[in-house]
Amino acid sequence: MLDNQEKEYIIFSDESDAVGKYFSNFYGGVLVGSSQYERVTRRLNEKKQDLNLFGEVKWSKVTERYLPKYEELMECFFDEIGQGNLKVRIMFTQNARQAVGLTKEDLEVQYYKLYYQFIKHAFGLRHVPPRIGGTRLRIYRDELPDTAEKAESFKGFLMGLAKSKEFQQARITIAHEDIIEVHSHDHVLLQCVDIVLGCMSFRLNDKHKAKAEGAQVRGKRTRAKEALYKSILGHIRCIHPGFNIGISTGRPSEPLCQWSHEYRHWIFVAETVKYEGNLTKSGRNRNNPT
Repeated sequence: MLDNQEKEYIIFSDESDAVGKYFSNFYGGVLVGSSQYERVTRRLNEKKQDLNLFGEVKWSKVTERYLPKYEELMECFFDEIGQGNLKVRIMFTQNARQAVGLTKEDLEVQYYKLYYQFIKHAFGLRHVPPRIGGTRLRIYRDELPDTAEKAESFKGFLMGLAKSKEFQQARITIAHEDIIEVHSHDHVLLQCVDIVLGCMSFRLNDKHKAKAEGAQVRGKRTRAKEALYKSILGHIRCIHPGFNIGISTGRPSEPLCQWSHEYRHWIFVAETVKYEGNLTKSGRNRNNPT
């Protein structure tokens, strides 16, 4: 289980579907303590080898043939989550809640602003028990085709988190060299996040209903992906009975659940929005959607 006095935490993060049919801007991450990182990584890599999964595993590679192997790998991943050794967070936006007042410049940096919000809030890092000497945070994000200038600017943006009141109170430090772009091929935890993130976008955007043009039934790959989604949902519901993937995970009486929960979803909603009911699955225009 994650030690609340860990000297260092690592977040591996990924993104998917900037634009979806009903939900967009999918961000996902897994947090692991440095004391657990090597053991968990070794276990997952050994599981991949046992399953003859020698390349990178990812949502886009799910097929009927590989479904049992992916299910077994994700069972291993969620076993570590269930034991409290990993924390997973998924964030996305709902198309029906349209942000208003955004400038052209806002839209150009939207990815970075949403990523900033994800790191700052999704894991409840402000609730990390402060320890003498502080807690180091390392952020590994999947490599993006950005210019070196943009990547450097983004690093400065994230380092600003350490100056926030919440992070200072929790004594969280973020160094320039601890914000790193990595290749998912080299990090099994990032690969597992890709699978969870992909399956959520798949189901929330009704891709499980997709059929090839002129086809009467869904393709084998689509059915395999739906089966993997259902398997993953089953693991989540072992942690949160009755879990609803399309809403923000509730906050029970425990005030620190954003940090303590092993798995959570968060629908990010801008400060000022207009509601477009025609963009929901029901297509109904409701003034006060739930």
